Amino acid sequence: MLRPSLLSLLSLLSMLPHTAYGKKFRWCTLSEAEQRKCSHLARALQAVLPPTDPFSKVSCIRAHNTHDCLSKIKVNKADAVSLDAGDVYTAIRKFDLEVVAKERHSEGSCVFAVAVARRGTLSIHSLRGSRSCHNGARWTSGWNIPLGFLLAKNLLYWDEEQPLSKVVSGYFNASCIPGIGVSSPNLCELCQGTKSFVRDKSHFCETSSNEPFSDSEGAFRCLKSGAGDVAFLDHLTIMRATDAEREQFELLCPDGSMAALGFFQSCNLGQGPGKAIVTRGHLHRVTKKFLTLIQGLFGPRGRKRDRFSLFTSDPFGGQNLLFHDSTTGLQVLGDDADVAGVLGLDYVALLKGLGHEGISLDHSVIRWCCISAAELQKCEDWALSVRSDPLVCMRASSLTACIKMIKSNEADAVSLDATHAYMAGRCGLQPAAVEYWGDVSECPTGPHGQEKQLNLTQRGLPPLYALAVVKKSVRSVALPDLGGRRSCHGHMYSPAGWLLLSVYTVRAPGNSSWDCDINSAYEGYFWKGCMPGAEGGLCRVCAGWEEGRRVTGRCAPNHDERYYGNMGALRCLVGDPGGRSFGDVAFLEHHSLQENIESLERSGWAHGLSVSDFELLCPDGGRAALADWNRCNLGAVPPSVVMTRPVITAKIYDFLVKSQQGVRLWGPAGGSAFRLFQSGEVYGEGDLLFKDATACLLPAAGHRELREILGESFVQLADSVFNCTHADILDFCRMDACADSGKSSP
Repeated sequence: MLRPSLLSLLSLLSMLPHTAYGKKFRWCTLSEAEQRKCSHLARALQAVLPPTDPFSKVSCIRAHNTHDCLSKIKVNKADAVSLDAGDVYTAIRKFDLEVVAKERHSEGSCVFAVAVARRGTLSIHSLRGSRSCHNGARWTSGWNIPLGFLLAKNLLYWDEEQPLSKVVSGYFNASCIPGIGVSSPNLCELCQGTKSFVRDKSHFCETSSNEPFSDSEGAFRCLKSGAGDVAFLDHLTIMRATDAEREQFELLCPDGSMAALGFFQSCNLGQGPGKAIVTRGHLHRVTKKFLTLIQGLFGPRGRKRDRFSLFTSDPFGGQNLLFHDSTTGLQVLGDDADVAGVLGLDYVALLKGLGHEGISLDHSVIRWCCISAAELQKCEDWALSVRSDPLVCMRASSLTACIKMIKSNEADAVSLDATHAYMAGRCGLQPAAVEYWGDVSECPTGPHGQEKQLNLTQRGLPPLYALAVVKKSVRSVALPDLGGRRSCHGHMYSPAGWLLLSVYTVRAPGNSSWDCDINSAYEGYFWKGCMPGAEGGLCRVCAGWEEGRRVTGRCAPNHDERYYGNMGALRCLVGDPGGRSFGDVAFLEHHSLQENIESLERSGWAHGLSVSDFELLCPDGGRAALADWNRCNLGAVPPSVVMTRPVITAKIYDFLVKSQQGVRLWGPAGGSAFRLFQSGEVYGEGDLLFKDATACLLPAAGHRELREILGESFVQLADSVFNCTHADILDFCRMDACADSGKSSP
């Protein structure tokens, strides 16, 4: 009987195929052309490596399709393959394989998804009923990003009660989507591969070079042949377009315009990860050694590149064989690489949104992000009131934490003030709805809803105004001379108390304390104050929340800090119920100001104060009554925006429409006291979940870009500030796999 130590040794040897006594390293191929190229690679290795080298003998394993290839790797009949990122996700989630390397191109490891059509024939808004060519089912540039775009812009509607392929089948007249299967025959109708009852001879609509319209080159071929009207593919293919093709075809841009093929960086449907190499878990180190070896020998700078070219396919009768022909090198990954790190948070969230893991519980609920116990309570009351999709309330510590949760697919939506919405836009989130702060009678309801909505869109959305409020009795305070004063701000990053305020304080002409980063500039400008979410002196007068004899949440960027938000800044200015004053000036928004002052008096927080006890500081150095906010203010605050992941924008807005209608229909007259846009009287805090000034929510998905909602001047101000003011959430978003500094602004 063998001893345990010997059994362990034999077991280890069986897991290491790359020894003199083990099996050959086996690459999986998806066509006869790939098989030929792989065989030449094997012969080249045998010629340049000594017989004792474990990689001197390589075997090429032919698979019918990607799924067959993944199955072979999983059951130890093959070892590695390079796949589109969509298939990489499947390999990780459903076959328990690991990613070991990514292909890199001249623009990095990511690709732009583009839509190409003949000049003058189509726009991105007129695709319904056209014939479509796609590089592959569930592939990044041919399926995932284009469908995510169409869903995000409300050009394609999917209620998730039927397969997405069925919805696509009804949207296009006919298609070639290699690898889609037989569930929707018209999605393969345009394909040209050989049909046969013999499995090894049937290549119709499969993801291999045996299907002429497969891969991005094939999708372009499908368009050029006249079989299709539009092709969805990656930018790497059109980079090699001939002069004649550049004259004949054009890109379809997201805004409905068109552009020449060379402008793919500005005219595309989105960016996603490119191809990557997968293997079984215990072979990841061996596979990395193999890839490093063949790149060092046969890559663009390889020592033996004259014998064999790793990223060239023409000699073998195909294109993009084994690896993409435009690959400049293989980026071998570290041992700690995970699916989100390799593919990116945005892309993983997109795949989940498209049902790549099946329709789970996450698809049937709306997860709203809340930043305090008060918001959580209101959200739970909301959940009990709605009669549409189930609402689940998620707790976060701040609005920036909400952005991170939504990007990471741990929550779905939140309403953000303009500055946070700007930051969310830089993180890849998209607007689903806009808070309308006008008169409720103007809201688009009833039979004339669409007409009203069009009128509001054309007229523009009414803003709020940023104010500097002081007590009338304190005469020595003026807006141009606030240095060294005690300040009360709604929170860090608030439009009124942080961004717009900077123009009149730390960024004012001639201000010597300006050092680019406005957080540190504010710290040196004011003596002390409360700016929830800040640090140092700007937290010194914050109060937190008293529970028994303990104080919690001091300077927290949420309602656990009693001086948070518009009501909180007013509390800070007024002082505590004992009469102690903590602030000389409060920076807040004009809405609900009179109601908030009256609420503080009614609640016992402040005694004997009325609206007439306060004044506004004006930019010209003068003062005005609170009612004169229209002429004495620090600037217009753009509307707050409901932000979410692009693929579910229409779903979020549909939920909000049903919720608004439901709240109106079954308010107090229907037996429910819940009000979506009112907070103070019931929950003791203002602006919970939405601004109390909100009359209704208007759609943003498919109608308005974030930059248009926020306004050009506000975005330019935010750009200039965040170019040199550090924000952790932007650092987090820049780490995503396809973060593009060229698209930093909304």
